[in-house]
Amino acid sequence: MEFEGEYINEKLNGKLKKYYEKWNIEFEGEYLNGEVNGNLKKFYKSGNIEFEDEYLIGKPYEKLKKYYESGNLLFEREYLNEENYGKLKEYYENGNLLY
Repeated sequence: MEFEGEYINEKLNGKLKKYYEKWNIEFEGEYLNGEVNGNLKKFYKSGNIEFEDEYLIGKPYEKLKKYYESGNLLFEREYLNEENYGKLKEYYENGNLLY
């Protein structure tokens, strides 16, 4: 496993990328003082995105999207104050809305 990132005062700051293997990315995110702050994306080994989320100083913020390994959207969820809030949509793997 390899990664690339920036440290300031021994804490992650800026972009971080972690790899399953060379050139096969596992996740990438943005950090501030060692905590996730901004976009975070995790990928399947196939290279397709597994999920993407927004964080504000280490805490879930706004939307989470999770995908099937095929690349189709599985669900999307909204957050407010670290809790599920608002719309939750879940999809069949063929892309049709489940609920």
